[in-house]
Amino acid sequence: MVQKIQHRILLTGFEPFEQEPLNPSWEAVRALDGWQCEGAVVAARQLPCVFGTALEVLDQLIDELKPVLVICVGQAGGRSQLSVERVAINVDDARIADNAGRQPIDQPIHSDGPAAYFSTLPIKGLVKAMRAAGIPAEVSQTAGTFVCNHVFYGLMHRLAAHTPAVRGGFIHIPYIPSQAARHPGQPSLALDTIVEGLQVALQSAVTLQQDVIEGGGQLH
Repeated sequence: MVQKIQHRILLTGFEPFEQEPLNPSWEAVRALDGWQCEGAVVAARQLPCVFGTALEVLDQLIDELKPVLVICVGQAGGRSQLSVERVAINVDDARIADNAGRQPIDQPIHSDGPAAYFSTLPIKGLVKAMRAAGIPAEVSQTAGTFVCNHVFYGLMHRLAAHTPAVRGGFIHIPYIPSQAARHPGQPSLALDTIVEGLQVALQSAVTLQQDVIEGGGQLH
């Protein structure tokens, strides 16, 4: 018997930015469009790398798809593992301009919002499951202050206000090898490995009711 699809998972990636020819977050996410997971189906969508506009698009997608789970994925060149983000902070502080030329400095994302939101994913459970599958993974304590953190904070603000039962969070991924070849010395992961890691993370996010209790902090 074919399992009936009842729910949607929204999985987002970003368009390329900072003169990169591609963004591995979108390449990995779009490979999972239509993938079925525990009675739910993945809807992969691309977000613009633009402050403000990215959240407008994300809001429209949530309204349209009414997902039971939302995971946003972004590129973090220089990292060597899939990084499951713990916290989003209420500040835009852009080192570079976004794709529309916007470069906010020390600006709140939501003037009426709290200083931070924690992910509602079972973040340590996701990391544990990915490591068990042979995927390099870590809990990250910072999502930066560029469009990735902007989207992560905006997502959690939206979910907290309107659909607190829907889990949400953010995962950063490294360069893929073709990018690292243009940035000598930078680590990378194969796209297939990243896709597999996201599959494991999605499976865990759907099935784990509570997070695992184990160390995932950092000294520095």
